[in-house]
Amino acid sequence: MAKRGKKYRKAIEGIDLTQPCTLAGSLEIVLKSKIGKFDESVDIAVRLGVDPRHADQMVRSTVVLPNGTGKSERVLVFAKGEKVQEALDAGADYAGSDEYVEKIKEGWLDFDKTVATPDMMGSVGKIGRVLGPRGMMPNAKLGTVTFDVGRVVNEIKAGKVDFKVDKSGIVHAIVGKVSFGMDKLQENIIAFIDKIIQLKPSSAKGVYLKGISISSTMGPGVKVDPVDLRTLVKQAA
Repeated sequence: MAKRGKKYRKAIEGIDLTQPCTLAGSLEIVLKSKIGKFDESVDIAVRLGVDPRHADQMVRSTVVLPNGTGKSERVLVFAKGEKVQEALDAGADYAGSDEYVEKIKEGWLDFDKTVATPDMMGSVGKIGRVLGPRGMMPNAKLGTVTFDVGRVVNEIKAGKVDFKVDKSGIVHAIVGKVSFGMDKLQENIIAFIDKIIQLKPSSAKGVYLKGISISSTMGPGVKVDPVDLRTLVKQAA
């Protein structure tokens, strides 16, 4: 096990990290154990009772968090004609067609998310080897291949989060910043878990939400009681 720093050890003094807490209790620990001098992100990890090797048990989607992520996403839209202006009017940082494909081929990557109209995917496919491994490729399943570019850009800027279960059955996502405080973080986490529950594959048997933990960028992982979270989701519905 890696040796923890003095600040980390001091932050978790007297805290039992082996037992799950209510969401409120877990967030309280996360906020108190923040050790970075910057505004740390708050992340969630959800272990699901699915087998991602089976296509019908793949959990992948997007969710717009009610309070955003606290992160400013730079958005590039691949589009032509009037769709370019529609994207820019919605807040896209960059919008255009083949000129951006060529820039990316030359090594330009000053953006975080991409959106493309369907008629641009032939050109965008040429840079799939660049965008794909970085998780930046427009994807119809995530709603980022569409002619409705204005709506999608607005959603990304408002805090749209993409997520996908990994090979070990875990979903990771950012749910805000430490500076959000208890209430906003709780709202975001409930919205995220609500979406995860909605996506439960019909072929998944047994316990679906097997384990949940939240943490700040430099802080400890704190377990959350899945039963408590399910109750909060139902109350918020």
